[in-house]
Amino acid sequence: MNAAQAKFGAPKGRAAKKVLPYMQPWVQAFIQRAPFLVMASSNANGDCDASPKGGQPGFVKVIDDTHLLIPDVRGNKLFQSYENFEDNPKVGLFFMIPGQDVTARVNGRVEQLDAEQLAARGIEMQIFNPDDEARLLQGLLITVDESYPQCPRALAFSKLWDADAIEASRVQPLDTWDLPDGV
Repeated sequence: MNAAQAKFGAPKGRAAKKVLPYMQPWVQAFIQRAPFLVMASSNANGDCDASPKGGQPGFVKVIDDTHLLIPDVRGNKLFQSYENFEDNPKVGLFFMIPGQDVTARVNGRVEQLDAEQLAARGIEMQIFNPDDEARLLQGLLITVDESYPQCPRALAFSKLWDADAIEASRVQPLDTWDLPDGV
């Protein structure tokens, strides 16, 4: 029991049983349908990064109940997550499907595979809807330590998918904000 559980109470019922050391079929199916995830990492000092990843549903390959493969497509070349993985291979993944308040979470360890290593394992990855800059750099093999469905409360509270909230945010589009160059 951690300090917060000691103070506020331990999980009960389904919440107490939902964190598993593998991906149950529901989590696998959710990931195969998810077009978006956030990948969280930290270095040895605990400095964190959260990186968005997206593609057509199925862009993250479910290999089996303890392994995922995420394509690494060329982006801004900041590589904060990869710098973190040099010190700390732990990763947290948060998968979302538009319109769904429930999400899937996976925590595990990363192994970076270059094109030759992917080919040697018989893994073919694709980039969907590539632009002129898109190119597959490598794959991230995730070994699952734990996974679980996340309850819908946070997304429901935020009204993230609420049509009225979405329309209200369009009243002042991002291009009217004072955004820095390169965003």
